[in-house]
Amino acid sequence: MNKRKPSANQPATRRRFIRETTITLGGIFIMHDLLARDKGKVYGYNNMLYTVDTAWSKCNPQQYPVNDCHEMVQDKQGRILLLTNETKNNVLIYNTSGQLLDAWGHNFPGAHGLTLHDENGTEYLYITDTVKHQVYKTTLTGEILLTIDAPLDAGIYTKPETFVPTETTIADNGDIFIADGYGAQYVLHYDSKGKLLNYFGGKGEGDEHLDNAHGILIDKRTHNGGLLVTDRTRNCFKRFTMDGKLQEIIHLPGACVCRPVIHGQHLYAAVLRSPDMNKEGSGFVTILDKHNKVVSNIGGSEPTYVNGQLQPMSQTDKLFVHPHDVCVDKDENLYVAQWASGKVYPYKLKRTV
Repeated sequence: MNKRKPSANQPATRRRFIRETTITLGGIFIMHDLLARDKGKVYGYNNMLYTVDTAWSKCNPQQYPVNDCHEMVQDKQGRILLLTNETKNNVLIYNTSGQLLDAWGHNFPGAHGLTLHDENGTEYLYITDTVKHQVYKTTLTGEILLTIDAPLDAGIYTKPETFVPTETTIADNGDIFIADGYGAQYVLHYDSKGKLLNYFGGKGEGDEHLDNAHGILIDKRTHNGGLLVTDRTRNCFKRFTMDGKLQEIIHLPGACVCRPVIHGQHLYAAVLRSPDMNKEGSGFVTILDKHNKVVSNIGGSEPTYVNGQLQPMSQTDKLFVHPHDVCVDKDENLYVAQWASGKVYPYKLKRTV
């Protein structure tokens, strides 16, 4: 049996194969390195820096779908509660690693605002529904304890449909403040039993009036903190006394902010769109210090002040489409819920410093 002789050019062919294979593998390693580096890219400014995990949620979308992911809070157990207007599961409950722990809720087609309040050691949720025109107080497992309807007897609403509440904040004594951000733009003050005590704001042109009063929060960072209320189309937060007197306007040019969220001495907010509500897919996250000066933007431009005036801000990185809320956990990581963004689950932003 004759053995085939090796080709004269076999060594060259082998060398070429080895060289091309090395180049290909090297390219794969380089691409992998670039992808890994991009995955670990740091966003933000002034020591408020974060990496972004877009695959934080480990939910199966077939079993636990979301529609708009509106708001998130963290309870005393460290769990992250997400509110979505998907009635297959209005509330999804996670651990901080993104593993689903529980889910409930089928009766909130307009689930929008989610507030957590500790009442004598027991935590309760306050949910606003923009479709049902109601506000609910519930247990953490979904039992409804109180329902607030449109205050037709107050003389400021002619029909229930004009009351479209978007957010609540709860005082230490249990009083409830509701922002009617998609309705008549009033801030409504109730006692803990649901009796209307006062109202202020309303749609109008003066500074004391509101337009898209999307969020509300009691500011406890200072002795005379008062109420922070979103005026989204006017790119600002407004500070009112607890009885409704305007104290301050925190201008945020270019930022259509959602609700204010306070953790420690910082104020966080999702910016739905920039520079105004007409530009789709242009959101980012903004962070203010205890003096209400913007110190960082995630996915947005570097905050710049000229003669004490904040310059217009805008989206610079396509991290988000329409961020709607920011939840800050006990380790100062952020969770960002998005509206009208392809039914994506929340992203986790891990603080790096």
